Amino acid sequence: MLELLTAKEMGRADKLAVEGGVAGTVLMENAGRSVADEVSLRFPDASTVAILCGPGNNGGDGFVAARQLLERGYFVRLGFDGDPSKLPADAAEMASRFTGPMEPLSPDLFEKADVIVDGLFGAGLARPLEGKMAELVESANTSGIPIIAIDVPSGVDGSTGMILGTAMRALSSVTFFRFKPGHYLEPGHLHCGELHLADIGIPDEVLEDIKPRLYANEPALWIDRYPWPTALGHKYLRGHAVVASGPADATGAARLAARGALRAGAGLVTVASPRNALAVNASHLTAVMLREADGARGIADLLSDTRKNAFLIGPGHGVGDETRHMVLTALRAEPAVVLDADALTSFAESPEILFEAINGREHPVVMTPHAGEFARLFGEVPGASKVDRARTAASRSGATVVLKGPDTVIASPEGHAAIDTNGTPWLATAGSGDAMAGMVLAMLAQGLSGFDAGCIAVWMHGQAAKRFGPGLIAEDLPEMIPEVLEDIEEYLKRA
Repeated sequence: MLELLTAKEMGRADKLAVEGGVAGTVLMENAGRSVADEVSLRFPDASTVAILCGPGNNGGDGFVAARQLLERGYFVRLGFDGDPSKLPADAAEMASRFTGPMEPLSPDLFEKADVIVDGLFGAGLARPLEGKMAELVESANTSGIPIIAIDVPSGVDGSTGMILGTAMRALSSVTFFRFKPGHYLEPGHLHCGELHLADIGIPDEVLEDIKPRLYANEPALWIDRYPWPTALGHKYLRGHAVVASGPADATGAARLAARGALRAGAGLVTVASPRNALAVNASHLTAVMLREADGARGIADLLSDTRKNAFLIGPGHGVGDETRHMVLTALRAEPAVVLDADALTSFAESPEILFEAINGREHPVVMTPHAGEFARLFGEVPGASKVDRARTAASRSGATVVLKGPDTVIASPEGHAAIDTNGTPWLATAGSGDAMAGMVLAMLAQGLSGFDAGCIAVWMHGQAAKRFGPGLIAEDLPEMIPEVLEDIEEYLKRA
């Protein structure tokens, strides 16, 4: 269940299920029951549940949950404004089945409540909350009462993760059939709490019609293509990765990337060093090899050996003409290329030159910008969400774009995209991006596509950080990869 559905796509899934013979009331009954199950599981000893029902199908789910909880012995205070008979047909039917009293939507509902169920608005909210609804949401947030959200917390755009005015801060969110982009994209993700996915009876076959192209970046997305070494393999089959070093006073980033590449599975790794940095690099490298490569000509000579099949430039390299020339030289050569940090910023004034050099290459290019580097290279990119912006950038540049952050997005030029689900705040430390760029490089060296390389490296990066935990620094990331590989081996056994 890796597919992520926008509000529009989820509406299409509902419609296709109904057209296929599943009654809408059955879907709504199952959805509301799953919300009641979450309340019962989390709060078996609660007495009073306040349920807030809005004017759409999200409110209909709330009416079902209210009826279910009444039957389970909870005292329910249900808030709803307006005439329930004017709700959408299925929601109106569920409102008619609720036998308890209804009260106006008001903070008064929270008096003596142990739990709040948020059924005001679902993933398809189209305008900012304001006035009475905004005040109600703020009152719920400041009440200290735990909130269970139906679908997504009210105020979160389920397709983009943006906050529309204000939003509920939920302890948990119960959604249906498939997760939504807003469950993982910031800042919406911070409002969702623990995520739960309920099967409400929509058949998986509807996805054949919808054809989603956005996924949660979890091992099941790529595990069947993971380049696990074989008994008859050897290092030359696992690729030869090259990392371009910066000058003598800025060599650490390249070495971090090189070690990340070696740990992540590249058969051989070489640091391509300017002459003035050879001594400092040599004093720190053991299993990683070292070659002199001064400027663009040195890179061209090194990459003329086609056994060197993946090249990374950018970490600690410096911004300017020399870096630009080296990047363009690498793009004219054979290897797959990773462009990070200074390799991207060096083209801030002339991005189209870079994109022209990338488009039409036989072998993949992966860019790994953080938000600032992305803005410098691509400028203002239209799009409602981070996914839209990453997709647009990938299409424009011809490269797979790994747009980093707490909700890293990986997007291919063909329009496929994934949102990472295992980030951690401990990755916010100097050099962690360099280590990840090296992991991307390792995957490319082993023959993966740019999209698979980006997805796997981002997941490994997050998993390594989670394995280490508090106190992480960038040097720790490569050393945690053996434990991450143990996790991947377990996934492979189950695949």
